[in-house]
Amino acid sequence: MNEDSTQNPAPVPAPDNTARNFTWITYAMYALGLFTGLFAVVGVIMAYAKRGEFTGTIYYDHMQYLIRTFWISLIGAIVGFLLLIILIGWVLLIAVTIWYIYRIVMGAIKLNDGQGVSTTSWF
Repeated sequence: MNEDSTQNPAPVPAPDNTARNFTWITYAMYALGLFTGLFAVVGVIMAYAKRGEFTGTIYYDHMQYLIRTFWISLIGAIVGFLLLIILIGWVLLIAVTIWYIYRIVMGAIKLNDGQGVSTTSWF
Protein backbone atom coordinates (compact mmCIF):
# COMPACT_ATOMS: atom_id res chain seq x y z
CA MET A 1 0.00 0.00 0.00
CA ASN A 2 1.59 3.25 -1.01
CA GLU A 3 1.44 6.47 0.94
CA ASP A 4 -0.58 8.38 -1.67
CA SER A 5 -3.63 6.10 -1.51
CA THR A 6 -4.08 6.53 2.25
CA GLN A 7 -3.79 10.30 2.22
CA ASN A 8 -5.82 10.99 -0.92
CA PRO A 9 -8.75 8.59 -1.12
CA ALA A 10 -10.62 8.34 -4.40
CA PRO A 11 -13.12 11.18 -4.75
CA VAL A 12 -16.73 10.29 -4.08
CA PRO A 13 -19.06 11.44 -6.85
CA ALA A 14 -21.51 14.14 -5.85
CA PRO A 15 -25.11 13.00 -5.64
CA ASP A 16 -27.19 13.88 -8.66
CA ASN A 17 -29.44 16.72 -7.55
CA THR A 18 -30.95 17.36 -10.97
CA ALA A 19 -34.38 15.94 -10.09
CA ARG A 20 -34.43 17.71 -6.73
CA ASN A 21 -33.42 21.05 -8.27
CA PHE A 22 -35.99 20.68 -11.04
CA THR A 23 -38.68 19.98 -8.43
CA TRP A 24 -37.65 23.10 -6.49
CA ILE A 25 -37.89 25.19 -9.65
CA THR A 26 -41.34 23.75 -10.35
CA TYR A 27 -42.49 24.69 -6.83
CA ALA A 28 -41.08 28.18 -7.42
CA MET A 29 -43.13 28.48 -10.61
CA TYR A 30 -46.25 27.55 -8.68
CA ALA A 31 -45.44 30.10 -5.98
CA LEU A 32 -44.94 32.79 -8.60
CA GLY A 33 -48.27 31.67 -10.07
CA LEU A 34 -49.94 33.43 -7.15
CA PHE A 35 -48.96 36.74 -8.76
CA THR A 36 -49.57 35.80 -12.37
CA GLY A 37 -51.17 32.58 -13.48
CA LEU A 38 -48.74 32.25 -16.37
CA PHE A 39 -46.07 30.92 -14.02
CA ALA A 40 -48.44 28.23 -12.73
CA VAL A 41 -49.09 27.18 -16.34
CA VAL A 42 -45.32 26.97 -16.91
CA GLY A 43 -45.05 24.93 -13.70
CA VAL A 44 -47.67 22.39 -14.73
CA ILE A 45 -46.05 22.01 -18.15
CA MET A 46 -42.72 21.38 -16.41
CA ALA A 47 -44.36 18.80 -14.12
CA TYR A 48 -45.93 16.95 -17.03
CA ALA A 49 -42.67 17.06 -19.00
CA LYS A 50 -40.51 15.44 -16.31
CA ARG A 51 -43.02 13.25 -14.48
CA GLY A 52 -42.14 10.16 -16.50
CA GLU A 53 -38.41 10.54 -15.90
CA PHE A 54 -38.97 10.63 -12.15
CA THR A 55 -40.92 7.36 -11.96
CA GLY A 56 -39.95 5.38 -8.87
CA THR A 57 -38.67 8.40 -6.94
CA ILE A 58 -40.19 10.82 -4.47
CA TYR A 59 -39.96 13.45 -7.19
CA TYR A 60 -42.58 11.59 -9.22
CA ASP A 61 -44.98 11.98 -6.29
CA HIS A 62 -44.17 15.69 -6.09
CA MET A 63 -44.89 16.12 -9.81
CA GLN A 64 -48.24 14.29 -9.45
CA TYR A 65 -49.04 16.43 -6.40
CA LEU A 66 -48.29 19.63 -8.31
CA ILE A 67 -50.29 18.57 -11.35
CA ARG A 68 -53.28 17.78 -9.16
CA THR A 69 -52.86 21.08 -7.30
CA PHE A 70 -52.94 22.98 -10.59
CA TRP A 71 -56.08 21.35 -11.98
CA ILE A 72 -58.09 21.49 -8.76
CA SER A 73 -57.09 25.13 -8.27
CA LEU A 74 -58.04 25.99 -11.84
CA ILE A 75 -61.45 24.35 -11.51
CA GLY A 76 -62.00 26.06 -8.14
CA ALA A 77 -61.02 29.44 -9.61
CA ILE A 78 -63.35 29.05 -12.59
CA VAL A 79 -66.27 28.08 -10.36
CA GLY A 80 -65.40 30.94 -8.00
CA PHE A 81 -65.41 33.47 -10.84
CA LEU A 82 -68.73 32.15 -12.10
CA LEU A 83 -70.21 32.46 -8.61
CA LEU A 84 -69.10 36.09 -8.34
CA ILE A 85 -72.40 36.90 -10.02
CA ILE A 86 -74.23 35.90 -6.84
CA LEU A 87 -71.50 37.27 -4.57
CA ILE A 88 -70.45 33.98 -2.97
CA GLY A 89 -67.61 33.49 -5.40
CA TRP A 90 -65.30 35.55 -3.18
CA VAL A 91 -65.54 32.94 -0.45
CA LEU A 92 -64.59 30.15 -2.85
CA LEU A 93 -61.77 32.16 -4.43
CA ILE A 94 -60.28 32.92 -1.02
CA ALA A 95 -60.60 29.27 0.04
CA VAL A 96 -58.96 28.03 -3.16
CA THR A 97 -56.11 30.52 -2.75
CA ILE A 98 -55.49 29.44 0.86
CA TRP A 99 -55.60 25.76 -0.18
CA TYR A 100 -53.17 26.42 -3.06
CA ILE A 101 -50.71 28.22 -0.77
CA TYR A 102 -50.99 25.43 1.81
CA ARG A 103 -50.24 22.76 -0.80
CA ILE A 104 -47.22 24.62 -2.15
CA VAL A 105 -45.78 25.31 1.31
CA MET A 106 -46.34 21.77 2.62
CA GLY A 107 -44.98 20.20 -0.55
CA ALA A 108 -41.88 22.39 -0.39
CA ILE A 109 -41.34 21.50 3.27
CA LYS A 110 -41.57 17.78 2.47
CA LEU A 111 -39.23 18.23 -0.50
CA ASN A 112 -36.74 20.03 1.72
CA ASP A 113 -36.93 17.12 4.20
CA GLY A 114 -36.41 14.59 1.41
CA GLN A 115 -39.89 13.11 1.82
CA GLY A 116 -42.56 12.25 -0.68
CA VAL A 117 -46.08 13.65 -0.67
CA SER A 118 -49.47 12.00 -0.90
CA THR A 119 -50.71 12.17 -4.45
CA THR A 120 -54.32 11.49 -3.49
CA SER A 121 -54.95 13.57 -0.37
CA TRP A 122 -56.57 16.99 -0.41
CA PHE A 123 -54.10 18.40 2.11
